[in-house]
Amino acid sequence: MKEELEKIAAAGKIEGRHVDLLLQLMDSGFCMHRSWGFGRIKTVDMVFARFTIDFPNKAGHTMDLAFAAESLKAIPKNHILARKAADLEGLRQMAALHHLDLIKVVIGSFGGKATLDQIQQALVPDVIKDDWKKWWEQAKREMKKDGHFVVPLKKAEPVIYQSQETSLQERLLADFRVAKGLKARVAVTAEIVKNADDLTDKVALANEIIAALNVDLGTYLRTQTAVALEGSFAREDLRAMAGVAPILGEISANLIWAQDTKFNVLMEALPAAKHRRALEAFKVIQPERWQEVVRLALNSVTARLCREFADLLVQEGHGAALKETLTRLISQHLASSELLLWLAKERGEASVVPLGPEVFRAMLTSMERDQFNEKHSNKLREFIISDHDLIADLTATADIDVIKDLTRALQLSPVFDDMDKRSLLARLVKCHPAVQSLVTGDQAKQDAVLHVSWDSLERRNAEYRELVDKKIPANSAEIGVARSYGDLSENHEFKAAKEMQGILKRRKAELEVMLSRARGTDFSNARTDVVSIGTIVHAADVATGKTEIFTVLGAWDFDAEKGIISYLTPVGQALLNRKVGDEVEAEVGGERHRHRIEKIEPYKTA
Repeated sequence: MKEELEKIAAAGKIEGRHVDLLLQLMDSGFCMHRSWGFGRIKTVDMVFARFTIDFPNKAGHTMDLAFAAESLKAIPKNHILARKAADLEGLRQMAALHHLDLIKVVIGSFGGKATLDQIQQALVPDVIKDDWKKWWEQAKREMKKDGHFVVPLKKAEPVIYQSQETSLQERLLADFRVAKGLKARVAVTAEIVKNADDLTDKVALANEIIAALNVDLGTYLRTQTAVALEGSFAREDLRAMAGVAPILGEISANLIWAQDTKFNVLMEALPAAKHRRALEAFKVIQPERWQEVVRLALNSVTARLCREFADLLVQEGHGAALKETLTRLISQHLASSELLLWLAKERGEASVVPLGPEVFRAMLTSMERDQFNEKHSNKLREFIISDHDLIADLTATADIDVIKDLTRALQLSPVFDDMDKRSLLARLVKCHPAVQSLVTGDQAKQDAVLHVSWDSLERRNAEYRELVDKKIPANSAEIGVARSYGDLSENHEFKAAKEMQGILKRRKAELEVMLSRARGTDFSNARTDVVSIGTIVHAADVATGKTEIFTVLGAWDFDAEKGIISYLTPVGQALLNRKVGDEVEAEVGGERHRHRIEKIEPYKTA
């Protein structure tokens, strides 16, 4: 084959430097193109000096040898892509029976190391069709036991295959030694405990790590108390695993809790998986007052911690005290948005406090109080909007006077955009039709309605959402940055941002008014005995005899080239309700024209 290629090179069809590149392509039979992707070489034509290659979307593609040498990269036969093309069924059997062999193929294809994403993309769904997560967990356990694989703790880091075998204990100890900071060391310690059955000398390993953790605990005790508490838990797990006795003078969980730190702050700093353990430890350390501390902290922690606190209080027989605390916070409108968010999420289960309309009133109060604390108010607000059953559940047993008060409070609340407020009010009306008059009012007159096409309504809605979700928040951020420059009297960036804020708010208000009046239509029921919205009008200019076509559509529709006009334009208003044969006068193109209607036909949407 080499001689034939050299002859082709001598004939000038390819260059001499192409020979070795083409030999690699022919030997492997597989290639990669930067645009077309993976390809399989089907035939080599030495007469015409070209390949025939199957690419995913270009089967049987022909390519000159010279161009192939320049644009293709040879893929080894053992590469995962080549193996999938040549023996997919064999790889599937390997996936079922020999996890590590398959992982070696993938890692070898990526130069000896590959991330979890790379491995998954290479195998799913062609090789592994079913439960990838289950398969990977099994493969990961096998890799950890095998001495050739380095499995990282972080998903973004690559899995590495090394020819020299290293025991699991050696690898874990090495990971611990290079880990930077107590947080990272706690993660490695957890991995050591998880793999306890495969360690060769648990006591020696535990002694070295416990000594190092004790040093770190002394450093972190005052600066990062939550991390120190995690470290003490990890140390105790390791000690239990190896059966190692405590060391006199060690920093214990008792000592950590005794530090001058706020209970709720420390609990928030812990990972969720450690919440219950920390609570149990605190309960042992403070047997007399733990339940009071936990109840008082309910109003200053996240919704997730509220659940943990409540579960523990109920479990330990303090459900009545918990109910009293929650009832007081709600009735006095002191409950935080996070506490109310937890209550709303838990309402379908055995709730510790009866949920009624007063809870929704407390929600409005908390969101108004948190208007400048977006982190809290946004979560509760978004939940209220997204949970379509919440209002019905909270107001199911309330009398009509309470519902009317709640309706007025919602109408006056500044925490919802107009569109969201209308949606919430509609849910109230659906559950309690008696409040419809409060919602619609006396100002909902027919002549205030805007008839608009669905396309134009969608465009207006998109403009409104972009304004609310992107432009106004971006402008607020610009104002914050500009304010940080100081001296607002001479701060041009601040003035410009504030001017833009006014423009954006005015446009928001305009859009809210327009959208509140808009009624979408497809013009399918338009009358044709007279000119109406959704008709095409053929009208002759009385002076010139020239026929013009006007398509009368919605309030926001206009296309001069297509003759589309809004029914609110002077021409549209002049034409409306007129019959064939009628003459109308209106301004067109800046001049007064008189037209005679010759034909009226319905407009049909595309």
